[in-house]
Order: sequence, then C-alpha cells, then structure tokens
Amino acid sequence: MVMTGHFEEFAGLPLIDFTDPDQPWPTDVGAAAWWFPSDVPYDLYDDGEAEFPGIFERFLDTVDTAQVTSLAVGFWEPTSPVDELPAPIQVLTGAADRLPALRNLSLNASSDRALWELYCQDITPLFVSFPGLTCLEVRGHVVEPRPVSSTALRRLRFESGGLPAEQVRMVGAGDLPGLEHLDLWLGVADYGGDATVDDLAPILSGERFPALRHLGLENSETADETAAAVAGAPVVARLESLSLALGTLTDRGAEALLSGQPLTHLRRLDLHHHFLSDGMMERVRGALPGVEVNLDARQQGRDRLFVAVSE
Repeated sequence: MVMTGHFEEFAGLPLIDFTDPDQPWPTDVGAAAWWFPSDVPYDLYDDGEAEFPGIFERFLDTVDTAQVTSLAVGFWEPTSPVDELPAPIQVLTGAADRLPALRNLSLNASSDRALWELYCQDITPLFVSFPGLTCLEVRGHVVEPRPVSSTALRRLRFESGGLPAEQVRMVGAGDLPGLEHLDLWLGVADYGGDATVDDLAPILSGERFPALRHLGLENSETADETAAAVAGAPVVARLESLSLALGTLTDRGAEALLSGQPLTHLRRLDLHHHFLSDGMMERVRGALPGVEVNLDARQQGRDRLFVAVSE
C-alpha cells in the first residue's frame, strides 16, 4: 500500500473506513480491509472521543471480528512521554482472541503525516499474538527493532523516507522461512537512511529467506551502489521479480546490472523513477527481451538526484 495519495484497497480487498458513518459496510465483513485513519473528526462520536483505543473498542463491539482478515491502522502512536494511551500494537495484541482470522496488517496507513515522522513500537509481539499473520506492511521506522520470527509470514514491506541500518539488519536477521515478498524503502541519509550494502548482505546472500521470490530495494539515494551489490547477489537467481524503483538509479547502476549475473529469468524488473539516458534505457530493454521492464517516470532536466518519496 503506497500511501502517497488516495487509496482504496489493501491486501486485494476494498478498504472500508470504520470511522466514516456514510460508508456502507459489506455483508461479508471478511471480504473487506478495515481502515482506522488517524485524521478522525473529534465530533464524530457523541462523547467526543476519537482516539484509537476507543474507536477500536467500538469496532470490536460492532463488527463480527471473528471473520475479519485485514486491518489498516493509521498513525496513532503516542506523541509525548506523558501520553498514557496504549500504542496500536498494544491495542491489537490485547484483542487477539477476538481476531482469530487476522492475516493482513498495515501500520501507519495514512497520508496525513510526513513519512519521516512515522514510527511504531516493537513489532515482534504481533507474531506471537497473531501466528497466522501472512502480510505486514509498515510505514516509517520501528523503534528499537528486534528480529522477527514467523513461519506464516509471506509478505513484509517497510516504506520509509530513511530506513535506519538497524532496521535493515533486523530484517536480515529474521527467521522467516516462508517469506516470498520483501520490500524495503531505504530512503535518504537526511531522514535516517544510513543502511549500506553491508547491512543488506544477509538478504542478498540468499541464505536467510529460501522462499523469497520478489525483492524490492527501493526509494534509495544510493541506488547505483545497491544495483552493483544486487548484480552479484546469490538471491537474485531465485527471484521472479526485482525492484530498484523510486530511487536515484543512473547509467552507472544500470551498467552494473547489465554487467552482472543474467537477469533474463526474471518476469519483472521495476526501475521506474530513474535517471537513465535514452541509450541506457534502450540497452536495458534490449538485454532483457522476455522480461517486463518498467522504465517509467524518467527524471529529466534536473541538476541533482533525488528519491521519489523522502518526506
């Protein structure tokens, strides 16, 4: 779920705003992804309360949550040390017995805050409380990240304007034997994106995630260096799709890709939002005739390189 504007679905399901009194609810509550945006009008409820714990309690009391498979939660983290409201992860794990079918979860799923401002608490309790969780998407960084262990998780995505190196290392140290789809928005140093190719080494080695079929190392201001590391990475041989999109890829990075291991086995190569020349774009397409290559959104006439989403 790329939260750069209006969105209408999550995990392939239509998104239902639980806080919108005018939005009709589906008959089958499990056929929708239930959204809790954080820009709720404070006059929405009679008692004037519009904080996540209270709203979610209403959800539990109103909807047959035993059938709910997918939740998208806006940015509801405490904003100060004196804020005594429980964080969303605490609220969710505290209600785990009432959400036995939960499989897909998106945290900080709102576009009303700058990306660099978003964070969430330790995510490891989610996999204890929801052992069947197959998809987790998080916008922003994780505070004091710890490696995740799950046999069920298939999709993991972190969107960030600057993904800290410790969070990248957290991912690489995870015990996720069933992980098939991994996306990391690496971001820029000005917003905390200090990960290097060395931090990516456990992922690129192919040893950690034997089921991985899609890898996205995106939104990176060091896209050329990432491309060079990917060009010789053992994990690439088992991938079906690869994305280095949204970043600062130039001819230098594309040359490294073309000079490295064959990429003709891929189904898709996503490089959109890039800084390639006409000639290099033609070379990439010509070298990968059977691959769906996305070279959209070329950035032209710029005096500096920039990622697609930093703030």
